[in-house]
Amino acid sequence: MSKFEIVMPKLGESIQEGTITKWFVKEGDTIEEDDMLFEVATDKVDSEIPSPVDGAISKILHETDSLVPVGEVVAIVEMEGEDGDDEEEDEKADQQTGKEESAEKDREDDKSDEESKKDTSGSEKTSGESVDKSREKSNRFYSPLVKTIAKEENISLDELETIEGSGANGRVQKKDLLDYIENKKKSKPSEAKTKEKAAAPAPEKKAAPPVTVNDGDEVVEMDRVRKMIADHMVMSKQVSPHVTSVIEADVTDIVQWRNKNKEAFQKKHGEKITFMPFFIEAAAAALAEFPQVNSSVDGDKIILRKKVNIGIAVAKPDGNLIVPVVRDAEQKNLVGLTKELNRLADAARNNKLKPEEIQGGTFSITNFGTFKNIIGTPIINQPQVAILATGNIEKKPAVLETPSGDVIAIRHKMFLSLSYDHRVVDGALGGAFLHKIAETLEKFDINRSI
Repeated sequence: MSKFEIVMPKLGESIQEGTITKWFVKEGDTIEEDDMLFEVATDKVDSEIPSPVDGAISKILHETDSLVPVGEVVAIVEMEGEDGDDEEEDEKADQQTGKEESAEKDREDDKSDEESKKDTSGSEKTSGESVDKSREKSNRFYSPLVKTIAKEENISLDELETIEGSGANGRVQKKDLLDYIENKKKSKPSEAKTKEKAAAPAPEKKAAPPVTVNDGDEVVEMDRVRKMIADHMVMSKQVSPHVTSVIEADVTDIVQWRNKNKEAFQKKHGEKITFMPFFIEAAAAALAEFPQVNSSVDGDKIILRKKVNIGIAVAKPDGNLIVPVVRDAEQKNLVGLTKELNRLADAARNNKLKPEEIQGGTFSITNFGTFKNIIGTPIINQPQVAILATGNIEKKPAVLETPSGDVIAIRHKMFLSLSYDHRVVDGALGGAFLHKIAETLEKFDINRSI
């Protein structure tokens, strides 16, 4: 029998840990490849993790609700067949038993190689190359995993040598390196910001007022997702000075086109078309024309995003919101936007979104009209600088200009509201951008083909 280690997977570019929210198996269970093992929740998305192998669960190392770093072993599977010689598994066994034979052999090799490589040891190398050649230049042993992380984080061999290890004989383990990277990021403010902080006293953090629980009141604990949403919203209001502009748009032609073509559209393309694809199309066109709204703020720098990736707020069955992202929205036509939107919305409601499908958004849209609300003032989804809210479409009397004079007619109208970060989007830019969206919707070609 051979052992296979199930590790906490990396579920996104910036995700370093996950919470095990549910185990689908228990110790002793027989499993097949692709059987679901456990559910993991991160600050980005919830995912079900399948087994990569056949076998039996011999050990579960972390219980439900455990917060586990990426790459850490969570369970061990006993597999049929000969014992493997997996390098990383051997290394972990070596660490646990205190054996250092392979490390000592590496050190001896280093000493013999050092003399023959003196001529080239001073040549310039990238930090990744230096870490890869740690066997040639270092008296310490580094596992392949540690070297890979160091290479990805641009940590040189010299810097790696300074890290204090918690493993046998001071060996640097993955946790030591991740802790070092985290502490390094925390202690790396720019000199200008440091001086600014020293010159001005930090604002006093206001404590929340005390809350009294009265007889008959029900106390409900926030779930994990609601806590994250709450923290993100508070952070956004603290980071960005919010301003909201509102405009009313006449979308009569869009309503009439959809009423006339929705059945034929579904028959031809196999998709139901809602009003949201029209809003995405109009927003994408406006973002292409006003790139500063498609940006992020990093200190005193503005990052103008090349891609137009529009996040759409979707309500999940549990009442929480998630924001899947329609990528390269400006490159998609109405059919493409409809197909992608429906796919993402369905995946969101069934907890099947992949981590990358909720990352990388550059602008967001939320639809208050779903709940018959006419106007909303949404909170910006950081690190974006603007979010559009679409209100309910209503029939209203409106004054129309005609060749024979003004007339009153029944029109389909809606309010659009734009919340934007006043650090980089002033009233003129925000107003012009919002007007462009309304203008695009109002000039929709009612004779457009499906």
